[in-house]
Amino acid sequence: MSRSERKWDHIRFALENRQNHSSVFDDIKFIHQGLPDIGVYDVGLDHEVGGLYLSSPIFINAMTGGGGDKTYRINKELAIVANNTGLTMAVGSQMAAIKDKSQRYTYEVVRKENPSGVIIANLGSEATVENAKTAIEMIEADALQLHLNVIQELTMPEGDRDFSGALKRIESIVKEAEVPVIVKEVGFGMGMETVKDLLSIGVKLVDVGGSGGTNFAEIENKRRDKSLSFFNQWGIPTSVSILEASSVSQDLSVIGSGGFMSGHDVAKGLAIGANAIGMAGYFLQILLKEGIEVLQKEIEALHDELTIIMTALGAKTISDIKKAPLIISGETYHWLNQRGIDTKHFAQRSIK
Repeated sequence: MSRSERKWDHIRFALENRQNHSSVFDDIKFIHQGLPDIGVYDVGLDHEVGGLYLSSPIFINAMTGGGGDKTYRINKELAIVANNTGLTMAVGSQMAAIKDKSQRYTYEVVRKENPSGVIIANLGSEATVENAKTAIEMIEADALQLHLNVIQELTMPEGDRDFSGALKRIESIVKEAEVPVIVKEVGFGMGMETVKDLLSIGVKLVDVGGSGGTNFAEIENKRRDKSLSFFNQWGIPTSVSILEASSVSQDLSVIGSGGFMSGHDVAKGLAIGANAIGMAGYFLQILLKEGIEVLQKEIEALHDELTIIMTALGAKTISDIKKAPLIISGETYHWLNQRGIDTKHFAQRSIK
């Protein structure tokens, strides 16, 4: 099976597994504010994240790689959407185009369709400094994602089995890259230990990629003769990952991803510590089933929902919503309690 065929399998299985509702943030509840003292026109969604200026806290996260005409079409259409809505966009792994230059067009189309937008390149943690520079140059990227996908690789029949030296390679790229470097998990979350390791080598941006969105263990298990079913429930929930990562250091910018499906989810993710929110599978499902125009309308609806929620809370800015009082309960509360994170201050803080 070719790399592009395998990647299309990933997309096909991911769409089959999509749910209509995410329960990732059910344990997070905002405390009602009867006197928010602002209107919807006071709310601004633009802000700066780790050296990147974003017109919206929502961005199109990495979802396609492997090259081929299907990757080209998806990347082109997502780039059109990003250009029309002002969203930042990350591409999927560019390693296929580094190994085979004839596949460069499947990624270069993103910059052609979105000449002035914020675009993020993508490679795995096996990448070298030279690979990173090539990926950045290929799409004139404003930042680079380096993804961590140990569980996916271990579950993948033909996946990697040796992950030694990854931290050293990431450190080299962080030192040599001329754009911000984001280290991203792929659906299994980031705990405090991983975040501390990354901070120690100079990483300032992480995408926690928590469990609750696309489950790559389930996808790869469908491709195995003997299932590693224990990995299907593996990982750190997105809400917990955001809270763990943001508790480590104020010098760190945290991107939340994994299971976001509404403006309400986005608002909760921002309020518990994320600086931006990546959405991948949800957007891809709409694009492939309903097309560009419907996806653009959904993004507008997400922005409207987020603006309305921020108005209800009295939050004029993304910084303000991080001070909105909220209650953390259920499994999320118990997990954080066991990990030594005090949740009481979230309930007692105030925007005013």
